Amino acid sequence: MALHHSDMVILAGNSHPQLANSIAARLDQKLGSCSLYHTSNRESVLAIGESVRARDVYLIQTGGRDVNNNIMELLIMAYTCKTAAASNIIGVIPYLPYGKQSKMRKRGAIVSKLMAKMMCKAGFTHIITVDMHHKEAQGFFDIPVENLRASPFLLQYIRENISDYKNAIIVARYPGAVRKATAYAERLRVGIAVIHGEHKEAETDEVDGRTSPPPAPSDSSATEAASVGASVGMGSTSTDRYNWDGLPQLLPKEKPPLSLSLSLSLHSNILIIQS
Repeated sequence: MALHHSDMVILAGNSHPQLANSIAARLDQKLGSCSLYHTSNRESVLAIGESVRARDVYLIQTGGRDVNNNIMELLIMAYTCKTAAASNIIGVIPYLPYGKQSKMRKRGAIVSKLMAKMMCKAGFTHIITVDMHHKEAQGFFDIPVENLRASPFLLQYIRENISDYKNAIIVARYPGAVRKATAYAERLRVGIAVIHGEHKEAETDEVDGRTSPPPAPSDSSATEAASVGASVGMGSTSTDRYNWDGLPQLLPKEKPPLSLSLSLSLHSNILIIQS
């Protein structure tokens, strides 16, 4: 059914022009006049060729390979519409950039929250995205966030394009993906397997430096500490002054060997799920 809304404007960034054209064609609308290019020093420059005053503006942009430029283009588009007195600014962002960085890692930062604050400040009044890495990150936004699901379309594609999908098996790429793999397996009425030991942790105690108790110093570090202490007149600088006695030694982490929870030899199709 064709939709005609004179108060709606659809603008697209450079991340996925084909997606923007498909959405506009589905809605029987034309893409708004928008010129977005980069200068010689890679600064983004935007020029909107029509009025957006008192209109609902939909900005279509997603996180692609050039994710940082995609983000900057999106923020400039939103801020331009805000200063042009647009009524509502809705971001259509299928893949929300930096969604995986929604937890504290080592001595880093929660970048997903920074993204949310910048988008709200730029002028967005609504965000539409698909399958956020952590749906709890919606709390970082001060505006409504529509977190849509892609699973119904993926399940439909499997049923229509994989003739022998009943003989398939859903494989969770690592234990953390078991919940999502189970949801797919239950809807397709197939079995499930779990790969154990493949997923690499983003942070380790050794790299982090926040281990408790701290690891015992090596011989080289102890010798260096002694020489430095002697040069500045600190007196005794042996490892005894750190009093390592009674503290348990840290054991190095080792990944277990890869293993599957069941045999895959009888299955013709293997679908691997990761999040």
